[in-house]
Amino acid sequence: MARTRKALPAQVDVAHLISAGVLASVCPRALIEEVLSETGRASQRERLLPAPAVVYYVMALALWREAPLEEVLRVVCEGLQWLGDSRAGAVQASKSAISQARTRLGAEVMHQLADRVLRPLAAPGAPGAWYRGLRVMALDGSGMDVADEAANASYFGYPSATRGQSAFPQARLLGLVECGTHAVVAADIGPYSQSERVMASRLLPQKLTANMLVLADRGFYGFKLWQIACATGAKLAWRVPSTSKLPIEKALPDGSYLSTVFDSDDRRSERVGQTIRIVEYLLTNSATPTQDSYRLVTNILDPEDAPALELAALYHERWEVESVFAEFKTHLRANSTVLRSKTPELVRQELWGLLLAHFAIRQIMAQAAWPRGLDPDRLSFTHAVRVIKRKMPQAAAIPP
Repeated sequence: MARTRKALPAQVDVAHLISAGVLASVCPRALIEEVLSETGRASQRERLLPAPAVVYYVMALALWREAPLEEVLRVVCEGLQWLGDSRAGAVQASKSAISQARTRLGAEVMHQLADRVLRPLAAPGAPGAWYRGLRVMALDGSGMDVADEAANASYFGYPSATRGQSAFPQARLLGLVECGTHAVVAADIGPYSQSERVMASRLLPQKLTANMLVLADRGFYGFKLWQIACATGAKLAWRVPSTSKLPIEKALPDGSYLSTVFDSDDRRSERVGQTIRIVEYLLTNSATPTQDSYRLVTNILDPEDAPALELAALYHERWEVESVFAEFKTHLRANSTVLRSKTPELVRQELWGLLLAHFAIRQIMAQAAWPRGLDPDRLSFTHAVRVIKRKMPQAAAIPP
């Protein structure tokens, strides 16, 4: 059965133009021009689709997942023109021309923009974002379905399946998230077969700071990655399997204890270990009863700085990162569960654009919540997307 082609309004209304303003407020034209120059991707001649417009277009793909490519481009160009950019006039471009423009841009420009734009948002003392002066962060990864094209399948690979083969190749996305705002402050993208630990070993040394407390699930713990993260000065509270052998060396007043961990690859007779603190607890009266105990390891060795009960309660803020991935996969991607791009380079480009668009939405939500003393978690992400796309121009923070 033939499908009806979806189109955005013939006359782009103020609300759609406001959406372009939200994107422009996160990535100003001057910053885009600077990154384009540094990466050698600036337009060398007058083109139908200049590189800065393509940058905004890639970000806009995340806001209008339901619309055809040409319609999204029209909204972006008319929106930028309305914002005062005389260089972004109305454009009639085919899918082929759009694909060629995106290929010329490449993925590195969007990567560099994300590296400069993504950052923690919460000011000291902001509701829901801090624990005893430490910014609460969470680390996790997820698979993102990409178009089932030969190039994507070769580069990204398929996740394992109980029977046969998964329907789509998947890209691996690793995110470092500020729990209080759901803002992704740093990310890495790779093939599905790439280990999250390997990706984290590249990301954490560049992005962790001494005022952060990083939460992570048991899949991340390993002696080498633990040392890499500790070397940044950040505080850590990571879950480890309950079967890990961590003998009690010193019991502490709050019920936690000290132990020592070693590098399993170190075969010397006198190995150098690292002291850690362990917090063990069991959830009772939970929605999903379990007999498995939780075991956290932390480099906060003094229980006065972080009592065991407080760490046990705080650890479950880690689930905020799962909500962020749900925002990517469900709320921003609407009925389209698969990324549109047909090649690995454009998949990475689209994912960096998705991260930038998500950051723009989360920044607007935080700015709306804090003046009222609210935790941004209490606001609806779905409603915020609708507001930015169709309603209330006052919420869009248009740049001058």
